[in-house]
Amino acid sequence: MVKDKEKKPASAAKKTSSKAVKKTSSKAVMKTSSKAVKKTSSRDLAIEQKLKALYDLQSVDSQIDEIRTVRGELPLEVQDLEDEIEGLDTRVKNIDAEINGLEEFIKTKKNEIKDSQALTKKYKKQQDNVKNNREFSSLAKEIEFQGLEIQLAEKKINEYQVTIESKAETIESAKGDLKERQTDLKFKKKELNEIITETEKEEKKLIKKSQKAEKIIEERFLTGYKRIRKNARNGLAVVSVERSSCGGCFNKIPPQRQLDIKLHKKVIVCEHCGRILVDSDIAEIKF
Repeated sequence: MVKDKEKKPASAAKKTSSKAVKKTSSKAVMKTSSKAVKKTSSRDLAIEQKLKALYDLQSVDSQIDEIRTVRGELPLEVQDLEDEIEGLDTRVKNIDAEINGLEEFIKTKKNEIKDSQALTKKYKKQQDNVKNNREFSSLAKEIEFQGLEIQLAEKKINEYQVTIESKAETIESAKGDLKERQTDLKFKKKELNEIITETEKEEKKLIKKSQKAEKIIEERFLTGYKRIRKNARNGLAVVSVERSSCGGCFNKIPPQRQLDIKLHKKVIVCEHCGRILVDSDIAEIKF
């Protein structure tokens, strides 16, 4: 009897120990499970934050695009006019240099004519003092040669003068075009400066906001965003789903994919255009 009484407390101790182990084990499982849930929830939240950051960045960049669209083609037109004016100015200078060169050639030829005339006069004077026909004939040939030299020089002078007249007409036309382009440039620059003055402050503010938004986005997402934006005609890299279609290329999106987009658990891109897809509710999310 004593032995049986001694056994009972030992059995009770074992049962108590077993219950404690089970309780501890259950708590450990619950903690592990809780940690896993928190980790998944944290990961989903991080993805949602990334999507929101990309959406906000796109919104700011779109506003900057709108400001630049207001300027339209004016910056390009101003640049084209500046290039054209530079080209016309260079052309005028080159033609001026050519005309100056031709005028120098004319002066040279006129000096050659004077030299030939002087030699002709000299040879004619020598003919009066010759002693035989051979010397007279030799001087006659020299006089004839100088006469040909004078004719050739006069011909060249006439050719140069015709060329100068032609180039003078060309340069006058170029100067007229240059003056006209300078007037156009002045008007276009004034128009552009007025638009820039109106939008510059807002644009700078938005650029700073865009740069700030870029800092909180992962490099790989930012690189992808910029690449898509560069290739997209309208500058949209992040678009919302509208009427079950991509807001960029307007192709239909499968229902399951739409559901995945709404869950905000991963970054999803359009299968057709490669743009990042978000649902319309992303704009209302605040962190």
